[in-house]
Amino acid sequence: MFVKWSETGRVAVLIVYVDDIILSGNDEEEICRLKKCLASEFEVKELGPLRYFLGMEVARSKKGIYVSQRKYILDLLEETGMTGCRPSDTPIDPNLRLASINKVLMWV
Repeated sequence: MFVKWSETGRVAVLIVYVDDIILSGNDEEEICRLKKCLASEFEVKELGPLRYFLGMEVARSKKGIYVSQRKYILDLLEETGMTGCRPSDTPIDPNLRLASINKVLMWV
């Protein structure tokens, strides 16, 4: 992740993961400059507003941005054959404590 702050307090954010890139921020001028710079060096395809990235679904509303991994989890459950399993609010005892004894984790 690369962040560039302007003297006026505006920000441009560049997030790179392998061959996926997200450009965001409130400095439209810097974002356009970054797009042109990247396009001059690489073959790029602009996909529009962010909707899905690294297993995260992104939705926007007037109240803000909502990030969810629902689709990722459903795909994972399908892949592991666990779509018929019942959900649990807390899959582990919330009062369970871990203790490190001689560098070995033990259930307490």
